[in-house]
Amino acid sequence: MYPSPDGGNGEARVGVTDASGVSAARRRAAELARSAGFGETAAGRVAIVVTEAATNLLKHGAGGEVLLQAVSTASVAGLEMLALDRGRGIPNVTEALRDGYSTAGSPGTGLGAMTRQADVCDIYSVFGKGTAVLAQVWAAPVRHNGGERIRVGSACAPGFGEDVSGDGWLVMRRQGSVTILVVDGLGHGPVAADARREAVRIFRGSAAPGPAQLVAAIHAGLRGTRGAAVAVTEIDPDRGRLRFCGLGNIGAVVLADGDDARHLVSYNGTAGHAARKIDEFTYPWPANAVLIQHTDGLTSHWTLEGYPGLTARHPSLVAGVLYRDFKRGRDDVAVVVASGAPE
Repeated sequence: MYPSPDGGNGEARVGVTDASGVSAARRRAAELARSAGFGETAAGRVAIVVTEAATNLLKHGAGGEVLLQAVSTASVAGLEMLALDRGRGIPNVTEALRDGYSTAGSPGTGLGAMTRQADVCDIYSVFGKGTAVLAQVWAAPVRHNGGERIRVGSACAPGFGEDVSGDGWLVMRRQGSVTILVVDGLGHGPVAADARREAVRIFRGSAAPGPAQLVAAIHAGLRGTRGAAVAVTEIDPDRGRLRFCGLGNIGAVVLADGDDARHLVSYNGTAGHAARKIDEFTYPWPANAVLIQHTDGLTSHWTLEGYPGLTARHPSLVAGVLYRDFKRGRDDVAVVVASGAPE
């Protein structure tokens, strides 16, 4: 899965605290679907999924947030939604997916309708901590080649009051490996978004052979912008290897069962303005590893203790839970998670 094809700002954050939030989420989803070229049928499915999810936030979660992101895969446009709340949680997710099940006196068809209309739907809930719902709707049938060894997902949102975000990501797949860019344009609003788009453009078009060379190319190309913190990671599952190069304040951690969290090393600096040293580091990549990267819109003191089984779920769900529970506040945020694809 990839973010919006142009590397632009195809994402939105909608707070849902009353019925107007439900309408706003549906309207914003319709705008993104229309921009992505969805036909009437696929756009209708998007409307059902987002409306049901936002309504459930009010009924069962005492309100929450809907994150929307334009994505693409196999040249097909899609829309990804994360619906996040910090309510009591769902005691039995399997039962909740059955039509007729309800704890709020409603008909109990919401989650069932979502699973029928979405191409991908996954739910993670912990009693007392809330619920995260992931749904993806594609504009046309997607034919996966079956060769993707690494799944990548994200939770991205502009700061409150902003229409565009300076934080974003992109992934490229080359001969069995994946290379991931995470970028945080300095500041907020359009100038930060300009730096983000330029970093994505350079990353997409560069033939540089590794993370350090890619970061160097981005550094050289951002001189006419506000600048950005950037990180480039290459994961090669066949070699069991991860290569990483970071410049500025992008957090990056590798988690693996039985091992302590391994924090990846970045150098101080700002791509486009100041870089005393650009170099990459190599780390092991076990089969059960999970990579979590984030901009400074997420606190560095996050933890996954108390979230049983989360790292085995879809990477976007992992990113969504981290965003929900550890975001700093009103800043732009990008959380990007990579893990091995299920067999």
